[in-house]
Amino acid sequence: MTQQEIRERITRQIVEALKNGTAPWRQPWTGQRLPTNVVSKKRYSGANNLLLAIHQMRHDLRSNVYGTFNQWRDLGCRVKARPADVPSGEWGCSIIFTKPITKTELDDDGEEVETEFRVLRQYSVFSACQVEGDAAERILAAGSRATSFVDFEPAEEAIANANADIRFGGDKAFYRRPTQNGDGDFICCPHKDRFPLGVDYYATLLHELVGHWTEHRLGWKGSYAEGELRAEIAGCFAMTELGVPQSDDLSNHNAYLATWLKSLQSDPRFIFRAAADASKAVDFFLSFSRQPVSESVLVA
Repeated sequence: MTQQEIRERITRQIVEALKNGTAPWRQPWTGQRLPTNVVSKKRYSGANNLLLAIHQMRHDLRSNVYGTFNQWRDLGCRVKARPADVPSGEWGCSIIFTKPITKTELDDDGEEVETEFRVLRQYSVFSACQVEGDAAERILAAGSRATSFVDFEPAEEAIANANADIRFGGDKAFYRRPTQNGDGDFICCPHKDRFPLGVDYYATLLHELVGHWTEHRLGWKGSYAEGELRAEIAGCFAMTELGVPQSDDLSNHNAYLATWLKSLQSDPRFIFRAAADASKAVDFFLSFSRQPVSESVLVA
């Protein structure tokens, strides 16, 4: 499968999820963190998070610990047989990562020069829920204990450690960029008690903080609609990582859905850029609280 075909296949999955009213970057359950690899313990990131979220929703999987067939086998586990109602090739989740390739070429002067480029590689991974064996049972048991309560203190700590200028009050949430006059940037957000649910408060604040406050700090450039998609994904990734449950309701983003779908359908690289940029934003935000780790992902 070519690089373009890989991107197009992944884009089709995400487009289909959006058309069905589901944002694959949103996880409306508690206690789940971003998917991790069973061996390396590192987080997946970028477009892989979207692919794994779609896979979890499609098969109703409660564990976000994943591994390849060989990784589970080496841990003494066995991947369960594909159910009869699951089409061939769809029991596992095909994820991607980039592999650097170095090539030696001759320049115009006949001198050897090395050039490096990246190529996509695909692997199929399986959730601990799709595996039998002691190692998988321990992972599932630990996950059950972790979801027995909800604690938003990690979110409060991460927000405080970012040391952003957050001004509470009013009835609108927005981010104000630094001005040419030297005025600093800040975030406006209504007080917590103005939100019908606590999770709505965190969703709103993290959208502005992780999604928009990080933009100029990371040198991000893009259109307004692209910025909203980046912020939407980044905020949801942050909520997932911090254990804050989310809704899969897209009603607040209907104004952008048509633009997002159009961009996804016309440019298969669009979602890769948005997901990779969102992952960078989350890592930057969390770096104020802890040292992040993440697996190699596509930079499109």
